[in-house]
Amino acid sequence: MIKKGFFDKNDLKFVGGNVVLAIVVVLVLLTVLIVYLQRYTQHGVEVEVNDVRGLVEAEARPLLDAQGLQLVVIDSTYSDKVPLGTIVEQDPKPNSHAKHGREVYVVINATTKRQVAMPNLQDISYRQAETTLRGLGLKVDSTYDYEPSAFRDLVLDVKCGGVSVAPGTKLPVGTRVRLVVGFGRGTDPVNVPSVLGMTLQDARQQLLRNRLTVGGVYYDEKSEEGVPQYVYRQSPRAGEQLIEGETVTLHLSKDIEKAASNSYQEKEEESWF
Repeated sequence: MIKKGFFDKNDLKFVGGNVVLAIVVVLVLLTVLIVYLQRYTQHGVEVEVNDVRGLVEAEARPLLDAQGLQLVVIDSTYSDKVPLGTIVEQDPKPNSHAKHGREVYVVINATTKRQVAMPNLQDISYRQAETTLRGLGLKVDSTYDYEPSAFRDLVLDVKCGGVSVAPGTKLPVGTRVRLVVGFGRGTDPVNVPSVLGMTLQDARQQLLRNRLTVGGVYYDEKSEEGVPQYVYRQSPRAGEQLIEGETVTLHLSKDIEKAASNSYQEKEEESWF
């Protein structure tokens, strides 16, 4: 039999059937793939995110794990208004909806209080000292301890719990401190104590206890941070009398043997005559 065209009717039916079959197979495969991907990615499945603010990480993580969510700590901050170590922020927000497997980012309040170094506030006005301390996050008593001083309203010392705080000492943010402020010279005579062999800070405290203050401070060599220097000469000398609030001049040296020798000042003064 001679064919009238390139394809006869039987050929067309065969090709058409194969094309239809191929389309059906492709559609079935696409349907199976879509269903599989939806199940694998939990497409359309969402949960209401638990509120984990106010909880510590060890408490929050199991709650989110049970929802199929992952807790990720991205930052820490410090606030004295919430407990230490607790979560203060989260994303997604509490009670919002998130897909299964979503990460929940949290910010945690620091587990320890931030510490700040006590600045050197001696001989500045108490108003300026208050502003500086509060700017660091420390609390300042509204009442002051007053001591005689050559100058009125200048800071003589800073105390915490009744103990003097040396410049550079670190205190937790929120610590309460009290300023010792000068009220000018008094009227009563006081004996000058010996501060030979002491550091400047210890000498200052000893003089304050005797209602006196430090005047001029002189160093044999340039003062270096972390290198202690000691008083080897003071003027007036120990045992002499001053009026409350007057000052004592100090000379310091890195040479501890020079400072430890109580006879050094006597020998030096004798050489002047």
